[in-house]
Amino acid sequence: MKKLIIAAIALATIAIAPTTYAQTKMVGGAAMYPTKDIVDNAVNSKDHTTLVAAVKAAGLVETLKSAGPFTVFAPTNEAFNKVPKDALASLLKPENKAALTKILTYHVVSGKLSAADLMAKIKAGGGKAELNTVSGGILTAMAQGKKVYLVDEKGGKSWVTIADVNQSNGVIHVVNTVLMPN
Repeated sequence: MKKLIIAAIALATIAIAPTTYAQTKMVGGAAMYPTKDIVDNAVNSKDHTTLVAAVKAAGLVETLKSAGPFTVFAPTNEAFNKVPKDALASLLKPENKAALTKILTYHVVSGKLSAADLMAKIKAGGGKAELNTVSGGILTAMAQGKKVYLVDEKGGKSWVTIADVNQSNGVIHVVNTVLMPN
């Protein structure tokens, strides 16, 4: 009888435990908690230090900490390494804040779009979905098998490498290339 009670308590504990653990994903060696906002999670990812520095330089921290919801296609440090070093260094200068802001907000879509939502939009669009970005540009989402990729306005392609990193104010999809607006 004692074992039955202990088993019942254990099952009840599992049943009522918060689902946060199951939804937490690892990005850049750090847990991304769905109870934290986009910025509070991103600062812990060792793969997103360049993105975090750029968000700070553009003055977008408060925006990305707000209620949203936002869908963020977050380029990794490796993605930023594909950008010529001089161009990146120039973008991070205060006098180029407007250009940096345009590029960063081109990676953001209003609303929370999961990978399943993106796939549904792609299917409904006959293989393509146009996403209106916060910067006013268009990203084209497409699929190859079960993987989503994005094509920017200049024809560059970026793959979603980690999807559905849920945040308290939206979702992050990690991408492997910096997306460029016209």
